Amino acid sequence: MWEPTFVTLGPAAPAKFLGDVVTEKAGQRRGLIPLLVIATAQLMLVLDDSIVNIALPSIQQELGVGPVHLPWIVNAYILAFGALLLLGGRIGDLYGRRRALQAGLAIFVLASLAGGIGISSEMLIAARAVQGLGAALVAPNALALITTTFSEHKTRDAALSLYGAMSGLGIIVGLLLGGVLTGTLGWRWVFFINIPIGILVLFGSRNLPEADRHPGDLDVRGAVLGTGGMVSLVYAITRFGEDGFTDPIGLGLIGVAAVLLAAFLTTQARSRTPLVPLSLFRDRSRAGAYGSMLLLAIGPMGTFYVITLYLQQVQQYSPLETGAGWLPFAAGLVVGAGAAPKLLNRAAPCFVAAAGALLSSLAAFWFSFIRVDTNYWLHLAPAMFVLALGFGLGVIALTQAAVYHTEPKEAGIASALLNSAQQIGVALGLAVLAGIAATVTGSGGHADLSRSGQLIAGYGSALTVAAGLLIAAGILAATTLPSKLTAQAHGKSSAARVDQPSH
Repeated sequence: MWEPTFVTLGPAAPAKFLGDVVTEKAGQRRGLIPLLVIATAQLMLVLDDSIVNIALPSIQQELGVGPVHLPWIVNAYILAFGALLLLGGRIGDLYGRRRALQAGLAIFVLASLAGGIGISSEMLIAARAVQGLGAALVAPNALALITTTFSEHKTRDAALSLYGAMSGLGIIVGLLLGGVLTGTLGWRWVFFINIPIGILVLFGSRNLPEADRHPGDLDVRGAVLGTGGMVSLVYAITRFGEDGFTDPIGLGLIGVAAVLLAAFLTTQARSRTPLVPLSLFRDRSRAGAYGSMLLLAIGPMGTFYVITLYLQQVQQYSPLETGAGWLPFAAGLVVGAGAAPKLLNRAAPCFVAAAGALLSSLAAFWFSFIRVDTNYWLHLAPAMFVLALGFGLGVIALTQAAVYHTEPKEAGIASALLNSAQQIGVALGLAVLAGIAATVTGSGGHADLSRSGQLIAGYGSALTVAAGLLIAAGILAATTLPSKLTAQAHGKSSAARVDQPSH
């Protein structure tokens, strides 16, 4: 499973982004170095997810991991990450985002060391869960630090775009590096590679602003209910992805999640210091951004999963060739992330986000016509580029709508909610599309087809559904996000409260 929390690089785009950041009036210390630290932290989180997927066959062979436990080397990370995001964002709001990010980095590095020296499947799964805990502390606070560190609108948008670029880069580099490391130094190095990166980021994090603590108490009851509800929800989604949507355990977990999350919302409405201030959802634009992000993540990430299977199982690509084959996706993310801030200066967020979702929908529908001998350069590569282009445009527009104009004391939880929507969307995308593909492939409706033909039929059906979900994301974004340019879009001094760094 691959989990981009956002978008990627190209020959000119990063240099331009960094150039914009260096001109930040607050000086280089609050410009280039903090951005590099934040972006590299995000790169490490995404890199770790895709790089481990490539190593799974080698891990299974060396440690003798059974087929029942093998998916949990991936799922343990997803479960802990997705379930603890809200808590991680709130901890940053209350106790300092730099402190929370540093704690998360330290946990992540130690867990990576444990994973690299793992001697059993149980130890490896436990290490992956602890990595998820570290990631849940890093991800929302890294995004919140962008919104509170960079006060000038143009610079903040450039920083946001480069941050997003690291996510797309992490996916592709993870696939490529995973193939190289597993084939040369061995699978343990897909964990050990995090250690030098994490230590460098931890050292550089001293340059991040630290005066961002806000008074308040951690809502322990809300944290227990919210985390329990999220654990049940994400676990149910992973069960559905493995055993289908009729899995009784998964259905039971959905019921548990509904009860816990309903109780969570009730306590939040009554709490003086809520874990998630429900006022965040009263803003129609922000609530719409969260919903649109969930749907937007389902489509491209589910498509990424399906086409990766197609390349390996039908086109017989090696893992390394598969990673290289997705380079057009990386290029599209760069273009989308780089173009989004400029478009948002000329067009309302609803139009940019909707256009991005519809472009991705077009690409998913284009993919649905794959055949056994589909040409890579004429069909697959252009669709990959368009899929990522739309995703890059949509993510930047939705991120602005979700995290801009929030109180500094709520920036962490607002970012965590956006990350949660995306994380759940990624998990749903894999579960829904993989389930559809497996159902169609295993049905008797295509008995006259070869094994490859059966797979193609399943993949095509799943990709058509992905296109429909992306259309829904575009419609939701078009009807809920702001339909007029804001003062920020014109470069004017904004009254948006998060525009000023917190002290």
